[in-house]
Amino acid sequence: MGLYVRFRQQNFNAMYVADFVRTLMRHLRGHVVLLWDGAKIHKGPYIEELKRSFRRLHVEQFPGYAPELNPTENVWGDFKSHDANSLPLTKRDILGKLHANKRRVSRSQAKLRSFVLASHLPSPPWLPAYHYLRDTQ
Repeated sequence: MGLYVRFRQQNFNAMYVADFVRTLMRHLRGHVVLLWDGAKIHKGPYIEELKRSFRRLHVEQFPGYAPELNPTENVWGDFKSHDANSLPLTKRDILGKLHANKRRVSRSQAKLRSFVLASHLPSPPWLPAYHYLRDTQ
């Protein structure tokens, strides 16, 4: 399990999202399931071309207004809570904190799993301990 992120100062649009996923697909093997919300940056001609280019990419959309299903919300929550009492003074400080959080979280498979387990996604077959953890909570 991994955490793949790209930070930028400007807003993302579909072109940048497609570029990020295209780069990601070059690093990942086999089939890739991408879970997306209904944001505008996840739609349009750049995204359609991306899906046509990578037949092993399977895009699933979250239902509308369901942040509890999205593990990314848990990632951002962790980042925010980790830096809650800090005071970044510049954009460079913020970017440094984002990268530090990414490195910190990426080092821990348990932390990455916890983001998925804390969401209300259906049982993921690639997390063998999932059933045990859910059944004992």
